This record gives sequence, C-alpha cells and structure tokens, in this order.
Amino acid sequence: MLSTTAAAAVVMGMVIGAGIFRTPQLVAQSLGGEGALMMAWALGGVFALIGALCYAELSAAYPDTGGDYRFLREAFGGDAAWLFAWSRFAVIFSASGALLAFVGIDYLAELVPMDTLTRAAVAGGMVILLTALNLRGVQTGTRAQIAMVAMDVAALLALGAAALWLAHQGIAPQQVATVAAAPVTLAAFGQSMVFIMLAYGGFNDASTLSAEVRTPADMTRALLGGMVLITALYMIANWAYVRGLGMAGLAGSEAPAAALMARAFGPAGETVIVICVAIAAFSVLNALIIVGGRTLYTAAEDEPALAALAQWDQSKGVPRAAILVQTAVELALIAWGAASGRGFATMVDYLSPIYWLFLTMSGLAVVILRRRQPEVERPYKVPLYPVLPLIFAAACAGVLYSSVIYVGWSGCLISFGMLALGFIVRSGLRLSVKR
Repeated sequence: MLSTTAAAAVVMGMVIGAGIFRTPQLVAQSLGGEGALMMAWALGGVFALIGALCYAELSAAYPDTGGDYRFLREAFGGDAAWLFAWSRFAVIFSASGALLAFVGIDYLAELVPMDTLTRAAVAGGMVILLTALNLRGVQTGTRAQIAMVAMDVAALLALGAAALWLAHQGIAPQQVATVAAAPVTLAAFGQSMVFIMLAYGGFNDASTLSAEVRTPADMTRALLGGMVLITALYMIANWAYVRGLGMAGLAGSEAPAAALMARAFGPAGETVIVICVAIAAFSVLNALIIVGGRTLYTAAEDEPALAALAQWDQSKGVPRAAILVQTAVELALIAWGAASGRGFATMVDYLSPIYWLFLTMSGLAVVILRRRQPEVERPYKVPLYPVLPLIFAAACAGVLYSSVIYVGWSGCLISFGMLALGFIVRSGLRLSVKR
C-alpha cells in the first residue's frame, strides 16, 4: 500500500512540470501588469484547490485504479468513460509522455549539445529507464517520484532565493524597452487562465492511486496537501520572476527561470536550474507512467477484446501489460516527433479542449452521484456542497471555452475528431468479439 507521502509526490509530480518554468512568460504577455499576473495565478490556485476537494470526495467514495474513468462511468455511462480512457491512452498521456521526454532532453542539450537523432535516442532511453523502474514495483516507481519531486520543490524555492539575493544586493529588475501595457480584457484574462490552469493541471490523475493508499483519508491528505504546497510554490516562483526580471523582462524571456538564476548566481545558477527543469519534465513523465497504465488497465477490464491488457502483476503491484503497451506507443511517438518537429507539440496543444471537457464532467459528477447514489459511503465530502463542485465545473467550462478559442477551428477538428475515432475503435473492438 502507498503512503500519504508517496501519493502526494505523484500529485505534485503530475502538476509541477516544465510549465511553471515557461508558462509565466505567456501569462505576462497576456496580462501585462504585476497585480493582474499575481491575481490570476492565485485564482488558478483557488480553482485547483476546489478541484482537489472534489476529487477527494470522488476518490474516497469510489476508490479505483481507473480514477476519472470510474467516476465518469458511474455518472455518465460506459461510452463517456471509454472516450476518456481513449483520449488519455491514444494521445494525451502517450503523446504528452513522449513530448516531456523531448523537453527534458532539450534542456540537457543546453549543457551537452546533441543532434536530433541523439536527442530522440536519449529520450527513448529515458522512457525505457523510467518504465523499467515502475515495472520493478509501485514502491520503486514512487520512491523515484519522491526524489524527483524534492528536486522540483528545491528548484522553485531556489527561484525565490535568487530574487531575495538580488533584493539584498540592491539590484533592481532589468530595464527592458517596452510599450505601455494595454488594459486587461476578458479575452486576455481567459487566455492567460488557459496557460495557468494547464500549469496547475494533472492533480486529478492521482486519483488512479485511490485504491492503493492505506485509507481514504490518506488520498484526501495527498490531494489537498499537494495542491496547497503547489499553489504556494507557484506564487513564490511568479513573485521571484517579477522581482528579479520585471514584467517586461519576464514577458520577453523564453526561459525566465534560467534568466533569473543567471542574473543572481551567474552561469553556475543557470546550469543548476537547467538540470532542475529537465528533472521536472522527467518527474511528470514518471507520474504519467504510474497513472497512465492504470487507466488503460481499468478500461481493458470492461472491453473483452482488450482482456490481455487487464492483467495485474500481484507481486509488483503494477498493471504490467498496460504499462508496456503505453510505453510502446510513447516510443513510437518519440520516433515520429523526431521527424515532425513542432507539429508534434502542436498536436498535444490541440487536445487541451478534450482535457478540460472531461474535467468539467468530473466536477459535475460530484453533484450527479450525490443525487443518484446517496447510499454510497462518502468518508470525505466537499464542503459548501453543491456550490464548490459547481464553481469548479464552471471554471473548467470557462477554460474549455478559452482553449477552444485559442486552438481555433483546426484544433477543434483534431480534438473532437479524436473522440469520434474513439467511438469507431470501440465499435471495432466489440465487433471483433462477436465474431
């Protein structure tokens, strides 16, 4: 069984990725003002914490290795649950895992130059290494996760230390030529929330561990404690960016963390943060391997044609076959990503509307299941029900709308075309069983 610390490490590892080291630049470009930027990040933290409260109730009432898959199946039926699992396996988890492997290697390439083929080979090797660690057992995978999350936390605290050091030295933010900031519009704020909520996203996937923690209270503590710490760390990081670089410097820097550390501590500081960002990317990749195989395993239990994937290694406590299949897809996507370049990352961006669609549905599931299944024991209940679940669902729906606007018609066609393909795949699987 998993400890609260291990579960919290997965929560934090799923959320703290390379995003917090890159996203603040995009938010600064959208909002322009320090007050608006800090308020937006604080608001994102509040929404994420409300979401964690909702998932704490769902995880305690329906502990299952499928996480969202189980919640959606109970609330909306098997088709919705299948489409969730399909979107996770086919693109969101597998493609994100492959992309994160590239992100980690790209940062390391700042220290050790590599050509495209070498980067792809090292990225594939990292996926294989983390998969091997997780196949050794859930305890091995989570121990690696705890170590990497500790590095993530240290990196974010180091940004705060860098800003404090600059203040102690009396060094003001860099003066960067810029035009006067335009008033913040609702559209600009909505676009900034897309970036911010993506940086906070991922906590929901830790619910796949709800059947493996010692008690429901452990999962609740992991979700809530993890998100409180993440929100605090994100606020520290953004304060540090603004204090050390200024709003104009932040908006103009593609690598604000590296720029801040270089300004405070020179090349050595920049080297340290580059390594930490790479580790942050690998931390999310490891968490994806931990939770992704569990979603596929649970979906396979409901599909006779996928019975070979519904195998649980009792001695190691992992869904071995499902993890291996997901790894194979990630390796194939790494090979494709090496050839396609930016188009690969764009495809992952285009699928963000699907992510927010299912998160909205999970928020509504709290209300639906309270009404439909009042007899189910709920060791933990969301406070201020139904206000908080509805606020979370509305916030996710708002980000869904903004993400649809952001990706445009072509992105929507890809997003919802993938869902339609999921229906076709499921029909084909069921026809193969009937034959």
